Amino acid sequence: MTEAGTGTTETVEEDGFSLRRHLPYDMLEAQTRTREALHEQGFEILSTIDLGATLHAKLGETLEPFVILGACHPPLAHRALEANREIGLLTPYNVVIRETADGVLVEAVDPVALLNIIDEPELKAVAKEARAGLAKALSRLPGRLSGS
Repeated sequence: MTEAGTGTTETVEEDGFSLRRHLPYDMLEAQTRTREALHEQGFEILSTIDLGATLHAKLGETLEPFVILGACHPPLAHRALEANREIGLLTPYNVVIRETADGVLVEAVDPVALLNIIDEPELKAVAKEARAGLAKALSRLPGRLSGS
């Protein structure tokens, strides 16, 4: 778990490549609140993929409600692209909102883990700032950690 730097006692879970938080909302409310929290931290949503609906439409398969938001922090994205144009391959940051047996779960990719494959100091600095923003956004969502 990590303090999200908000000055509160709220935390987010982390597992080495993602940040997560369980929410007390249904899918629609979770999506709305997550979008708002990300926006408050300077992230814009560039894409929304309803993976459950897509798999059902294309394959006839049933998947729990599963939505992927493509989140971008424009100033950080610009800095990263100025350092290395290939970073476009790793953007935007995916934020997944999905139903689980325990309710709705929000997961965000950890930019630090994602960019560990690139050994460029400027990109590592951008990743740390992006991670802090994502963690802060998730920590501001009312919810709980696993096992809570």
